[in-house]
Amino acid sequence: MSEARLYKVILAPVISEKTTRVAELANQVVFKVIKDATKDEIRAAVEKVFDVKVEQVRVLNVKGKTKRTRFGLGRRSDWKKAYVSLAEGQEIDFAIAE
Repeated sequence: MSEARLYKVILAPVISEKTTRVAELANQVVFKVIKDATKDEIRAAVEKVFDVKVEQVRVLNVKGKTKRTRFGLGRRSDWKKAYVSLAEGQEIDFAIAE
């Protein structure tokens, strides 16, 4: 895997009530990743970008919702979500320091 590919795999962290709870209870972080990413690529990208040790990666495909607009029905894109379990004592902090 090229280094440029690893930096493109992770798109954004997923911040919600559920992911915050998962982070506190199970030491997991949730990321939005590109649709063709594999578990090995996600593991390598998280370890390289955030300098942490990853124990396990679980992925799921999220189906896009159908939404009603004033122009009729539209559909949001499908996307892939990755639950990354970090090793004991490892942590990723997404707090914005200003």
